[in-house]
Amino acid sequence: MQRKRFSPGRAPATLLGLGAGLAVMLGALTGCSAADPAEDVALDAKAGAAAAPVAPPGRYRTLFEPCGAVPPATLRELLPGTAALTDAERAKVLRGTTAVTYDTDRRVGCSWNADTEDGGAHRLVLDVERVVSYDPTVSDAARAQEVYTRKQLAAGIAVPTTPTPGPTTATPTTAAPPATASTAVSTSATASPTGPATAPAGSPSSGATPPVEGAPSAPATTGLESRTLGGLGDTAFVDDALGKAGGNGHQRVVSVVFRTSNVIVTVEYRQRTTGVAAAPDSKELQDRAQNLARLLADRLEE
Repeated sequence: MQRKRFSPGRAPATLLGLGAGLAVMLGALTGCSAADPAEDVALDAKAGAAAAPVAPPGRYRTLFEPCGAVPPATLRELLPGTAALTDAERAKVLRGTTAVTYDTDRRVGCSWNADTEDGGAHRLVLDVERVVSYDPTVSDAARAQEVYTRKQLAAGIAVPTTPTPGPTTATPTTAAPPATASTAVSTSATASPTGPATAPAGSPSSGATPPVEGAPSAPATTGLESRTLGGLGDTAFVDDALGKAGGNGHQRVVSVVFRTSNVIVTVEYRQRTTGVAAAPDSKELQDRAQNLARLLADRLEE
């Protein structure tokens, strides 16, 4: 059998066929690779659209130095016992004692104490906390409001609820007929479930209802009870508590707490009396504590 002669530069048909097949496959792969970036862009766009929004950070990133935040003149007013001290003793008291904290960018504090000549004492405590939310969907200010609300509830001050907006169904009501003189008299003379009818006011048989012996009376309000405050930070309250201080002494503790963005400031001011001395005056302590709180609120705005 005669063998076929191989000529240089001339590829067999089988090799040509294989080369053509490889070219087609490479072309297909190249086409797929060219389409990949477009598909990636589409996927990235969809992922970005579905991502949850990140809550804004708090307004404050650092805190001020607490012991130096209260002017000396204000401290001398809050601590009247310092007037009887020597200059060196007074300077030491006014410097205050720094609270021990583990992160001064998150929490700082300071306290001052001064005894009076009659055996009483005044104490001032300042606490400043910067709240940080570790939930990306909850802002620092919102988390600080949660902490503040817990403090307010612990003080026994109710937190107003915000009604949830939504459609409401009106309940049909029947308009009452206009009141006349005769209906007014009949209404006032309605019999009670446990006794005879009460005569209308102004009748000969009418008279003042005698007080029930032993019935509790409503507590008198003075406007100095624990309550919310306006015009101080974003929200604020004052807590006033009077207690015993051993023997016949008294101790009144007034706390003013306010929140500004993600910072919560607590001013605690207390006075102790001894013996037969009168209980500390609530208005005086509240006024002094609120004045200091407003000074610190201005300090945060600097």
